[in-house]
Amino acid sequence: MAANEYTCLYLLPLLDEFRRQNPRIKLAVQRSLASRIPDEVLMHSVELGVLSFRPDDAQVKSMVVYRDEMAFVVNPKHPLASSEKVSIRQLGAQNFIAHNISSPQRLKVIQTFKRHKTPLQMGVELPSLEAIKRFVEMGNGVALVPGLTVRTELQSGALVKVHVPELQIERKLRLVYRRQAGLSHAALAFLKVVEDYAAAHGDPYCFQPERGV
Repeated sequence: MAANEYTCLYLLPLLDEFRRQNPRIKLAVQRSLASRIPDEVLMHSVELGVLSFRPDDAQVKSMVVYRDEMAFVVNPKHPLASSEKVSIRQLGAQNFIAHNISSPQRLKVIQTFKRHKTPLQMGVELPSLEAIKRFVEMGNGVALVPGLTVRTELQSGALVKVHVPELQIERKLRLVYRRQAGLSHAALAFLKVVEDYAAAHGDPYCFQPERGV
């Protein structure tokens, strides 16, 4: 199975449940760039992949399994931390800590700032979401990250989420696999766990095949 730093977090509770039900089946999750995962699936390098975008290739079947959204987070001592809601225009002077890998979500954020005629200052770019969170915790700026990645920090108070109406950007996580493939027993068992987990826990977990893909 292939995933990146972000989508692997979605997998953890599913892997936990899978291991409980299938303790003798070995699982391997390899870290991959999201942009390469559809090709890795088609080249038989992996059976399953997890993506945060819809793949273009018609040979890849796509299943929406989790609904996430971007979260604007700050240090608890940041001036905006006490605000329940701010406008995107209030963020023009903020120093954003950004991921240094381009993505469709990053492009959406850049376009949203342009549309609202607000400068986007990305003063620091880091190679991992974990590093971005830690740097914001240290008081070095603000960040826009997937909500799934900051659950623990928001619960502990290490970071504070501030609502920005213009930056409500949904991210759907998808399981992908070869459309014409006969999946292994292990892969089919994992898909069954994903389906049952979504039925038991509900939103944001889901199990919805996408039409036309």
